[in-house]
Amino acid sequence: MRKKDCDLMRNIKKFTEEFFVANKRQPSLREISEGLQIGKTTVYRYLHAMDENGMIAYNGTDGVTTDLIQRIRTAAATVAVLGEVACGIPKYAEENIETYLELPRQLVGEGTFYILRASGDSMTEAGIDDGDLVVIRKQSAAEPGDIVVALVGDEATLKTYYPDRQKRCIRLHPENGKYEDIVTETAIIQGVAVKVIKDLK
Repeated sequence: MRKKDCDLMRNIKKFTEEFFVANKRQPSLREISEGLQIGKTTVYRYLHAMDENGMIAYNGTDGVTTDLIQRIRTAAATVAVLGEVACGIPKYAEENIETYLELPRQLVGEGTFYILRASGDSMTEAGIDDGDLVVIRKQSAAEPGDIVVALVGDEATLKTYYPDRQKRCIRLHPENGKYEDIVTETAIIQGVAVKVIKDLK
């Protein structure tokens, strides 16, 4: 292989890793092309050649993965901070991405996560105060006693989950004595709280 081919392969790999570190995702074919000022066809051809020789992993659809990218993914979860969720009466959960945080897998475990900012005081006795960041594992099922993000109608709330199979209803329990339970026949579980990030005052 010609030296300039090897140099271009190294440049593609370097660009991909630097892009991933800066943007928390792999670059697209177009972004590599524009970033290195080479044609998309050339990028496509080189990516497949680099995959064949074991320099990267690339199947044409899932983006480019290098050893460095894989290590970063394994060590940490990139989690989007999405907005607010009610710790009081249910309200619409905002889903505008404010920023991303890197959380160690040793801290949060496996799964896909997002972060919501607690709004209100209905979960203070569970240690969740107004303004805290709550790490949510995406899942559609929960165990009794889990703190969940539940969609009731078109509104979301953060409460402790207690299904009542005899009465065929769900009780969403606030961890604050001044609030009453929310009792509903239907609630869509959007995730389970696993960690709270807070400022010490």
